[in-house]
Amino acid sequence: MNFLRRLYKNFKLSLSGDESVFTSGNLPRAIFILSVPMILEMCMESLFAVVDIFFLGQYSEDAVAVVGLTESAEFIVYSICIGMSMAVTAFVSRRIGENDKKGAANVAMQTIWLALILAGSISILGFFFAHDILTLMGASNSLADYGENYTRIIFCANINVMFLFLLNAVFRGSGNAAIAMRVLWISNGLNIILDPIFIFGLGPIPSLGLEGAAIATTTGRGIGVLVQLGFLFFGKHSVQIKRGTVSWDGPLILKMLKTSLGGIGQFIISSASWILVIRIISSFGHLAIAGYTIAFRVMMFTLLPAWGMANAAATLVGQNLGADKPDRAEKSVWLIAKYNMFFLLGVSILYFWLAPNIVGIFTQNPEVLSFGSQGLRLISLGYIFFAYGMSTSMGFNGAGDTITPTWQNFIAYWAFQLPLAYYLAVNLNWGVDGVYWAITIASVVYCGLGIWWFKKGKWKSMKV
Repeated sequence: MNFLRRLYKNFKLSLSGDESVFTSGNLPRAIFILSVPMILEMCMESLFAVVDIFFLGQYSEDAVAVVGLTESAEFIVYSICIGMSMAVTAFVSRRIGENDKKGAANVAMQTIWLALILAGSISILGFFFAHDILTLMGASNSLADYGENYTRIIFCANINVMFLFLLNAVFRGSGNAAIAMRVLWISNGLNIILDPIFIFGLGPIPSLGLEGAAIATTTGRGIGVLVQLGFLFFGKHSVQIKRGTVSWDGPLILKMLKTSLGGIGQFIISSASWILVIRIISSFGHLAIAGYTIAFRVMMFTLLPAWGMANAAATLVGQNLGADKPDRAEKSVWLIAKYNMFFLLGVSILYFWLAPNIVGIFTQNPEVLSFGSQGLRLISLGYIFFAYGMSTSMGFNGAGDTITPTWQNFIAYWAFQLPLAYYLAVNLNWGVDGVYWAITIASVVYCGLGIWWFKKGKWKSMKV
């Protein structure tokens, strides 16, 4: 009974966002308080991913294929956002560990300047080259014509993605993961409500189809960004941007960019590999793309919460290194990796057992169902290895060592996964199954590299 009371008390505390420094005290408790809002945040993100594909699956298989191709191309944007967010979390958490709240606020403001510059450049490219992006990803001319407006809207509104990733990294680094959770719950909650309204129409709102999904996503994300800015400029939390911290800080921006390059590089390597993976799959037809897209969205439903827990490793490592407690930082990563492994082991068993039933929620097309079910079963076999790989990777990033995970991604995905995927799928005629097996085997390599390098401990001497 006392255990349940403590659990409930810690759960309430984790959602309140009141506790933001985790450099002392019970470590499992600190992981729980920090992880719960991050997991709930990613649960909503993953829920939106499957709800979005559910509605579009009722609309048409072509719509699902366009989303899959656009999402794969947009991985480059996500790579920039996630890579930079690693540096932002490292800088903010280190400042909080050093009890330098003004320095943390300055990092947050420079993050806003960087997001505005990068998003503007990407929007211009997306506006003029939406059709080319789809054909480059393997879409036929007719499919590219059909999905061009969707892709244009998504890329032109990437400022929302930039802010959601980078400003939530500020909140997580400061230990206020509950704020990041609330932002994504508001943003994605609105997405879920608006999706069917804009796709199928309601009352005076006409059916906008595929473009309606893009408008719903953009609207929900935009409102989430407004909430973020409200917390940063008008809230009363450990990081608050005031009048004296809104100016451009060139030296700090250069330092952040230098640290970000490794993070951006590691996720561009990862994302570009996924782009080439779907390019290989596209050679087997648009139904194969649709099946893979459904399987990928379903997998994200469980991988994103696991990433949420792994994100806690970055904050704990950064804060504890800032407080000169490297052993506590290391222990936190191994604990989080173990918790993630047990979670993803259960998920992989569930997916392997119920794959056709799960994919059948999103499509009734027998070929799409077959491609999606097989993908869900085979790729989930690598989940328990990916649990350790992602946790160690986030530990490196939290320390400010973004170069090691870059090599981890390059070897696992480019030197190993892509050649193996092509060889199995094309040379050995395994088809799409060959791609799925390559993804699973690459997860084992990713895990082994992460554990090996993390145990060496060079990340403990990083300065940011």
